[in-house]
Amino acid sequence: MALKKVGILTGGGDCSGLNAVIRAVTRAAIIQYGAKVVGIEGGFEGLISGQTQELTVRRTKDILTLGGTILGTTNKGNPFEYREMEEDGSIKTSDYSDKAVETFNALNLDCLFVVGGEGTLEIGYEFFKKGIPVVGIPKTIDNDLEKTDYTFGFQTAVQVACDAMDRLQTTGRSHHRVMILEVMGRNAGWIALEAGIAGGAHIILIPEIEYKIENVIRKIQFRKKGGSPYSIIMIAEGAKEKGGGTIRTQEAKTRLQGVEKLGGVGFYLAKLIEKQIDLEVRTTVLGHIQRGGSPNSFDRVLGTRLGSFAVDAAAQGKFGTMVALKTPDIVLVNLKDLAGKVRTVSVNSQLIRCAESIGINMGREAM
Repeated sequence: MALKKVGILTGGGDCSGLNAVIRAVTRAAIIQYGAKVVGIEGGFEGLISGQTQELTVRRTKDILTLGGTILGTTNKGNPFEYREMEEDGSIKTSDYSDKAVETFNALNLDCLFVVGGEGTLEIGYEFFKKGIPVVGIPKTIDNDLEKTDYTFGFQTAVQVACDAMDRLQTTGRSHHRVMILEVMGRNAGWIALEAGIAGGAHIILIPEIEYKIENVIRKIQFRKKGGSPYSIIMIAEGAKEKGGGTIRTQEAKTRLQGVEKLGGVGFYLAKLIEKQIDLEVRTTVLGHIQRGGSPNSFDRVLGTRLGSFAVDAAAQGKFGTMVALKTPDIVLVNLKDLAGKVRTVSVNSQLIRCAESIGINMGREAM
């Protein structure tokens, strides 16, 4: 089909590489197909309100290295379940999806590129079922999407976490302390696992494996008796103690985006350790530092490849799909096969076996 005018939005949390995708979609649509490109601001919020900006080659020429997204994003604006706070503090939910479809039609768009993680892509698929021609582009620092080897943003987040761990190694060794680094990872421990291995962590705790504090203490004591009176622990925010739940700072029912706000598991673990061993314990929460800043070379290339391929898919009329990395190729997969699904770390994966084979404690009994 002839592409005349396309739209692109970024939804969910921000991450490094979003602007690389926006740039690639814009350049490919204009240079290869002569199409106009409309940037929809604030994720799906912009599709409801009609807030847009024109994207051109000149407008996007210097954004490849920029973190974040020039279009803005939000994880609160699901048009199908739009949550608004009433004066009495209660949460009201409305369906503005028809309004979003009206905006799409009023803009005379031939395609909507939806850039986001599993929640954003699930919304994109729902709009595809309502008649909007959608092509999805996978984004999340958590790397927890099905059907793609990697999502852009992940490798940059891993590098940031690894750099932080390198610094904690030196101060932990100098002061004979237990250093805990808490990283993001609500349901999936990919960041903690890969950054922990790369950064030389002695203990890695992820959501997929409930940890026993006794096993963590045993590892710290083993190192202390062996002449290494310090330990470095990498823990994902969604990690759980055996028999316990996730540590959260705010419940879903009190938040507009309808999800629990996790955080504090590193401090929780520190208290458990301090009760049982005579070593100082310090906790660092990396937080949104993992999301910000310039993307590394891997994410710049991956974002560019995904964006360019997405435009080609739209030109061929292949809607209801997502572009994905199946090394070494970029391929198309059906949105219906992945929307709303979360890819977690298999507890028997080679990556975990690798970690345990070199002495990293995963919080469980040795296999």
